[in-house]
Amino acid sequence: MQTWYNAGVLKKTLKMVLYSLLIFTFLVVLTRLLTLHASRGKIHSISGAPIKRAAVVFGAGLNPDGSPTRVLRDRVITAARLYEQGKIEKILMSGDNRFIDYNEPGAMKEYAVGLGIPEGDIVLDYAGRRTYDTCYRARAIFQLDDVLLVTQRFHLPRALYTCRQLGLHAVGVAADRRPYHQDSLFFWNIRELAATSVAWLQVHITHPEPVLGSPEPIFPSR
Repeated sequence: MQTWYNAGVLKKTLKMVLYSLLIFTFLVVLTRLLTLHASRGKIHSISGAPIKRAAVVFGAGLNPDGSPTRVLRDRVITAARLYEQGKIEKILMSGDNRFIDYNEPGAMKEYAVGLGIPEGDIVLDYAGRRTYDTCYRARAIFQLDDVLLVTQRFHLPRALYTCRQLGLHAVGVAADRRPYHQDSLFFWNIRELAATSVAWLQVHITHPEPVLGSPEPIFPSR
C-alpha cells in the first residue's frame, strides 16, 4: 500500500514538473516570437537606415588583450559607416566598465577613432552592463529620444523591444558584416530565448533601476 502511494505521488509530481516545463518553454518561445514580430519593418541596412541624430552601439565583449571581439568590431564598423554616410551626428558607445581592467566603451572608442571617427562625436556610457541598462540610460542620462540601434540581427529584436518599451523611439541597423560560425549563431539565438524572457520581465514587471547619475545630454541645446 505504501509503495503504491509513493508511486502515485511520484507520478503526480513528475506530471506537474513536466507541465511546468512545457508552460515555461511555451512562454519563453512566445516572448521571442512576439519581439521578432514587433521588430518587423524596423531593421535596416546601412544604406536603408533613416537619418537620426545619434546611434547607440551595444557592447559585445572584449578579447583577453582588451580589444573588441569580432562581433563588437562589426558593430563599431557599422556605426562608423553610418557616420560617414551622414546618417548620424553622434555615436553613443555603451558597455561594461565595472572592473579596472575591463573597459568596453574605451575599447570601442579606440577602435572607432582608428576608423577615422572624430573623438568629439563619440560619447561613452560606462554603465551599459546589459541591454536594459543601455536603453534606460540612453534616455534618462543622455537625453536621447529617437535613435538608431546598432547590433547584430539576433540581438536587435530584444534591443528594439526593450528600448521602445522604455520610451526610446528606435529602429535598428544590422551589424552582420560577415558570415558568423553556425555554432556561434546557434548559441546566440538560444541565449536570446532566455534573455528575451528576462527583458519582458524587466520592462513589464520588475523595472530594475540601472546605475544612474546626473543627466549628460548629448545634444544640450535640444
